[in-house]
Amino acid sequence: MNTKRFAMDYLKAFVSLLVIHLTCLVNGDEHNHLYKSNEEVVLWMNTVGPYHNRQETYTYFSLPFCAGPKDSISHYHETLGEALQGVELIHSGLEMHFKEDISKVPFCQVNLDENKLKAFIYAVRNHYWYQMYIDDLPIWGIVGELDETNNKYYIWTHKKFDIGYNDHHIVDVNLTSEAKVELKVDTNIEFTYEMNWKSSPITYKDRFNKYLDPKFFQHRIHWFSIFNSFMMVIFLVGLVSMILLRTVRKDYARYSQDEEVDAMDKDLGDEYGWKQVHGDVFRPASYPMLFSAIIGCGHHITLVTLVVITFTIIGDLYTERGSLLGTSIFVYAVTSPVNGYFGGALYAKMGGRIWIRQMLLSAFLLPSLVCGMAFLINFIAIYYHASRAIPFGSMVAVACICVFVILPLTLVGTLLGRNLSGQPDYPCRKKWFMEPLIITMLGGILPFGSIFIEMYFIFTSFWACKIYYVYGFMLLVVLILMVVTVCVTIVCTYFLLNAEDYRWQWTSFAAAASTAFYVYLYSFYYFMFKIKMYGLFQTAFYFGYMALFSIALGIMCGTVGYIGAHAFVRKIYTTVKID
Repeated sequence: MNTKRFAMDYLKAFVSLLVIHLTCLVNGDEHNHLYKSNEEVVLWMNTVGPYHNRQETYTYFSLPFCAGPKDSISHYHETLGEALQGVELIHSGLEMHFKEDISKVPFCQVNLDENKLKAFIYAVRNHYWYQMYIDDLPIWGIVGELDETNNKYYIWTHKKFDIGYNDHHIVDVNLTSEAKVELKVDTNIEFTYEMNWKSSPITYKDRFNKYLDPKFFQHRIHWFSIFNSFMMVIFLVGLVSMILLRTVRKDYARYSQDEEVDAMDKDLGDEYGWKQVHGDVFRPASYPMLFSAIIGCGHHITLVTLVVITFTIIGDLYTERGSLLGTSIFVYAVTSPVNGYFGGALYAKMGGRIWIRQMLLSAFLLPSLVCGMAFLINFIAIYYHASRAIPFGSMVAVACICVFVILPLTLVGTLLGRNLSGQPDYPCRKKWFMEPLIITMLGGILPFGSIFIEMYFIFTSFWACKIYYVYGFMLLVVLILMVVTVCVTIVCTYFLLNAEDYRWQWTSFAAAASTAFYVYLYSFYYFMFKIKMYGLFQTAFYFGYMALFSIALGIMCGTVGYIGAHAFVRKIYTTVKID
């Protein structure tokens, strides 16, 4: 028991160090969440935006709000993950101290001229809400209220903070908006606030539970999804083991009998099936440089996915702003040798000689896709003056990570792959539904069926701003997806080879990767019927990043499928005797 507890504590400490290390690379002062009596507490104003377009956010002071009189603060930090997610913290200017109550007090005034009045009316009409942070705990408030009966617009002018503390930690924060004032031109609006501190029984490690939504992430639905996918796995494994292998065993028996037949009879006989393409099946795939780069990226994405999910389960990364994205970038960077190793080894096995170009393609294939899409969306975000626009400094930081971390580590992996695993070791009448395109489109249906329920929860978490925290279920779904993908790809590969088509490498990859095509189709359905986004910015943001998600998922699934198909092809062609 002590050993297990020590291991868990060690893993949690390791995850925390990863997050802290990545934070320090960008801007190094991370708050420790410990306060003494009367110590400064900072209220950060983050973003404001329409309730139904939750990804369309602007800085809080893009509306004509006013800040408090306090100019300086004792600490400030921003991580790379926060910057890339559009978190833009601005000091509120309000004076706050730990355990120090503040009665209702004014902190600023705004005189409404025509422009300010129009801005506030627009915000109220579009149901604008804003987000704040106290000690990394998010707080949400509504800008104002519309009286549709009298067609009058009101703004909330008083912020009442009720803060719970446990020992030296802040464990609970609540905001109540009060004092409704009608919006009229030349009105002088006074903003006020108050703070009430009270002892709370909530422990520090449980303080984030109030933000989780157990009614939405119903465990019963998740277990039903897991059970449904598990039954699919049993069915597919049974299909592969009982039907496919049985068929292959019959092929072995038939080919063994063919060895006893003399050459004349063999020429006159009706020999068919996958043995007929034994001379072609281990030929290099077309476009070997691109294929090996994609397979290398697929190994890399698969490893990063499993590692990040595991870290999130152990370390509760979803409770810290930007830590999940920051950890993903860090893990992706430090595991870059995996990309170079498997991509470089496969390229060498296929006889490729331009290994430097292959290494560069493998290293920058996925980062260039992500940066290209982000760059395009960034133009739109800048046009709308949205907080989602990525700062130039963050873009430089990402570029430096790609050039000075990912590229050298990929080079190391490529050299190891070429020297350790790069030596070639291959042994050396079709129906319409056996065409690679048909097999490709059919191959992704069952893997998509094993994950589509979880896709709803993941989509809703991101696009409806719910906090996804059931990463144990996600890990099970990812593992089931891999098993289903391997089984389906093996079946598709066998059908293709039995139709005497040797082009199995790209087909096995595409059949598994087509899962992403159905995920992207599902994103259209989700956009039209499940959310209320509108406008060019939201549409480009949604479909742009859903395309990136689908591409990454397709590369991962395609690589897993190729690995399974490669193992299957090697097995059957090294077992039977080939003339």
